[in-house]
Amino acid sequence: VQLQASGGGSVQAGGSLRLSCAASGRTLSGAGKAWFRQTPGKEREFVSYINWSGDSTYYADSVKGRFTISRDNAKNTVYLQMNSLSPEDTAVYYCAAYIRGLGVRVVDAYDFWGQGTLVTVSS
Repeated sequence: VQLQASGGGSVQAGGSLRLSCAASGRTLSGAGKAWFRQTPGKEREFVSYINWSGDSTYYADSVKGRFTISRDNAKNTVYLQMNSLSPEDTAVYYCAAYIRGLGVRVVDAYDFWGQGTLVTVSS
């Protein structure tokens, strides 16, 4: 089982992208989901989390007000709408399912990582 991230690409600063995260195999619809991002040489960084029903969300301070997470359980898909992108948002973005109760911002709380999708923002 993996969560397949898609929707990355190259945009100019100030632009927008919408990432999608779809589950293959098991639906994992009852699990909270999150987006993380990673750049070369750095640890994977929490971006945003959404609970199973979609009525509770969390954001990293660096993306608050610019990114919006949502989910459609009928489609087994989680989305990340990214607006006002800046070069600092350039990274590979991953989605994962919240499996262990270690805190929604903790990488080790998650499993079923997919291969990620690359977002490149040019100035």
